[in-house]
Amino acid sequence: MSEKFKLLMTEGSARRGEFHTPHGVIQTPVFMNVGTAAAIKGGVSSVDLANELKTQVELCNTYHLHVRPGEDIIYKMGGLHKFMNWLGPILTDSGGFQVFSLAKLRRIKEEGVYFNSHVDGRKIFMGPEESMQIQSKLASTIAMAFDECVENPAEHDYSKASCERTTRWLVRCKSEMARLNSLDETINREQMLFGINQGCTYTDLRIEHMKQITELDLDGYAIGGLAVGEPTEVMYDIIETVEPFMPTDKPRYLMGVGTPSNIIEAVHRGVDFFDCVMPSRNARHGTVFTWEGILHAPNKRFETDPRPLDPHCDCPVCRNFSRAYIRHLFKAGEQLAGRLTVMHNLYFYNTLTQRIRDAIENGVFEQFRRYYSPLLEKMCED
Repeated sequence: MSEKFKLLMTEGSARRGEFHTPHGVIQTPVFMNVGTAAAIKGGVSSVDLANELKTQVELCNTYHLHVRPGEDIIYKMGGLHKFMNWLGPILTDSGGFQVFSLAKLRRIKEEGVYFNSHVDGRKIFMGPEESMQIQSKLASTIAMAFDECVENPAEHDYSKASCERTTRWLVRCKSEMARLNSLDETINREQMLFGINQGCTYTDLRIEHMKQITELDLDGYAIGGLAVGEPTEVMYDIIETVEPFMPTDKPRYLMGVGTPSNIIEAVHRGVDFFDCVMPSRNARHGTVFTWEGILHAPNKRFETDPRPLDPHCDCPVCRNFSRAYIRHLFKAGEQLAGRLTVMHNLYFYNTLTQRIRDAIENGVFEQFRRYYSPLLEKMCED
């Protein structure tokens, strides 16, 4: 069994664990709060995350931080933890998804990917070694391997070739990280590496690729390339397909997912780690998650509503502000509107995974799932 990941309890395929990292113990299942450019969009600081919002892990993005301010600047500042004043674990995405989603012109070669920056158009090359070097200078707790993110749907033959390339890149990522972690000048010489399973929606490719990457004995394994437009049931089917081939003693990360119901259903299928921009992005447009469903804060029906956003929530926003006030802030175009709703939504997501952990510990997760999975997707009717 892994000395880093300790499986404490299970209920069916749902898992309750602890992941020991150089920057603290992560209680799983966990939702990672997405601060792409070393900041949560919506004016929420790392101090807010640590003191008010129950955040365990912050997620930052290698590509965006490479473009600006650049990893050399962050390295000179002592790494991401010091740069953003966050003491807990940080996971950095490899930049692979952004390379393939933001770059209008790109050339994929065996050595890596040539593309132009979406900010200023300058030419950039990124391959496995470069991604690891950037993430090493960022000094994150967990680095994600550099992979090819294939558009979905894609032809089977191309998807197969892409999986094989991603595996070869993963071998190079592991080798380069080992080299970097051996250097005296490396800030975090205990940096961890997660590999990423790809294969679009082809079950044969997903299984074969997962078998290949687990042989490399990494610190954790992610399922990538989902939540990109495929039906939800297809995503669930893929999770169920690959889960039996994932090591039981390593964390499992479903990338870019998702809604509260998605998280509950994925935990039911054996997933431990989650991230998504949904709680912060939706909040900035007034969409709020509550324990009674979803509400849209700018709606006129909340014009004189004295209640908090969620009467069942004890976040700093619900303890101090009314629906009427928050609606007013949105209508007045005040930035505080986004800050307050982002804080609430992040607290909600972090509390959701806390309650999932509690339910697994108490042997009532399936009861929790049956009640909350459908409820949290509906619009509030009050």
